[in-house]
Amino acid sequence: MLFNNFIKSGNIRLDQQLQFTAEIDKMTAVMRRTLLIDKSRRENDAEHSWHIAVMALLFEEYAKEKVNIGHAVKLCVVHDLVEIYAGDTYAYDSTGNKSKAERESKAADKLFSQIPQDQGKEIRSLWEEFDAENTPESKYAACLDRIQPFLHNVLTDGQSWQEHNPSRTDVSGRMKIIKDFMPEVYSWIEKNLDNAVKNGWLKD
Repeated sequence: MLFNNFIKSGNIRLDQQLQFTAEIDKMTAVMRRTLLIDKSRRENDAEHSWHIAVMALLFEEYAKEKVNIGHAVKLCVVHDLVEIYAGDTYAYDSTGNKSKAERESKAADKLFSQIPQDQGKEIRSLWEEFDAENTPESKYAACLDRIQPFLHNVLTDGQSWQEHNPSRTDVSGRMKIIKDFMPEVYSWIEKNLDNAVKNGWLKD
């Protein structure tokens, strides 16, 4: 992690934090399959993470368990940081998902070693918590991580669904955590799955 024109502060901890801040700017270059709602281009990881972090402030009332929103926001903003090195793995890419855990673990080792040890440990712990989906906050964040691209598909005529051809069963399976943790929202999901099949965006 070397940056031209970076002048060291004389404080090693501060220098690590500043350079890490510059390093994670690379999230803006990690492109996802999801289109922006205006259909002008695909979104990037930074946009996605920001979007679900804001969503965390909005949907708490639909969660079946009490959620610490501040903690959930932390999970949202760090959950895709490792994709700076591991790349984005499309949810319905069965081949890519076989190696995802190994690639992302190696990426985490590389990325979180670049900041002070206490902060690296904390952020890695948040990332691992998000993936484990075994706390109310991680379940909530995982729901938002699925609702956001689903909404984008609904509002872009199922563009990424049509490009990559998952089935309704594939999509509804990925939405199971919403069914379990935010059932009222899942009722909306089901209506839109019906509409997606009706319009030919998803195969039944």
